[in-house]
Amino acid sequence: MGGSQKEMDQLRLIRSPNIGPVSYRQLMARFGSARAALDALPDLIRRGGGKHGMLANTSDIAREFQLVQTLGARHVFMEEADYPYLLSHLDNAPPVICVMGNLGLLARPAVALVGARNASAGACQFARQLAFELGQMGLSVVSGLARGIDTAAHIGSLEGGTVGVIAGGIDVVYPPENRALQDAIATNGLLIAEQPPGIEPRARHFPYRNRIIAGASAGTVVIEAAPKSGSLITARLAAEAGREVMAIPGSPLDPRSRGCNQLIRDGATLVQNASEIAELIAPLDMRMLVSTVKPVKPMTVMADDSSEAERSAVINLMGMTYVSVDELVRQSGCSQAIVQLVLLEIELSGKLERGAGGKVRLTA
Repeated sequence: MGGSQKEMDQLRLIRSPNIGPVSYRQLMARFGSARAALDALPDLIRRGGGKHGMLANTSDIAREFQLVQTLGARHVFMEEADYPYLLSHLDNAPPVICVMGNLGLLARPAVALVGARNASAGACQFARQLAFELGQMGLSVVSGLARGIDTAAHIGSLEGGTVGVIAGGIDVVYPPENRALQDAIATNGLLIAEQPPGIEPRARHFPYRNRIIAGASAGTVVIEAAPKSGSLITARLAAEAGREVMAIPGSPLDPRSRGCNQLIRDGATLVQNASEIAELIAPLDMRMLVSTVKPVKPMTVMADDSSEAERSAVINLMGMTYVSVDELVRQSGCSQAIVQLVLLEIELSGKLERGAGGKVRLTA
């Protein structure tokens, strides 16, 4: 069996071209349902300068539901009660995730452990032991199933509770040597994927995976990371989400420690054991556990329409450099609602890219 008609419409909306987490939420807030948003998309795309309104094929959506069910996984939509609570707080939280295993592991406090793929043997041993101790303390350990620190963290926390976030589809194993580990996590832990089944991971997918790792966790711990590594991206995303950022210090003679040492220099908390980590995330954990009602994220109510003059005023202020939405409001003289509507129309036509911190820019 496939999903309900409501779920089919929601999945079709998020799988349609140029629809991302932000535009999905804006469309749902404006039209009230995925069905109404799908009906309105062709006109919105045309107003943004697009030539045609391609939507996800309904047969593809039905096949995805069937394949996910066959794999023993399921879709979890943001509106559902068991969607991970902390993850739902992200401004760009995935509207739907595919999960396999025990989703209850994210109903308890969780810590992300990330680090270098080419980590030293000592760092991997430390990560494995740290993950084991965190699991024994009742904390779930979240990581990205990569080589090195991620793999060590999953192995160490497999008994206590581990969550693997996949960059591709829920049925895709990467790296290939982690097949047995991924199968074990599906059985004894939890796997999460944002991409549809069958999608091989590409470079652009990993930052999206990293935001889920950071967003599902009360804090992120970095163990060995070179400057400009993916682990530092995860740490930055955790900080932007208001989560604890922690780092294990390392030798200044080892290039793999420079990223962690720089994090500490920039304000991350130096930690050395599981007890320190648990103590640091306890305040956020308590807020999570005592909150029984999922918050409704604020969303600007969009205007019903925008004039050609208003549309031009916003577009003419944009270029290839990222700019904040507030700056566009200030300089265009248009209301927040009008600016958000124009940006949505441009994004749906494939001509807008959203960056960190809610900034936007035109694409080539």
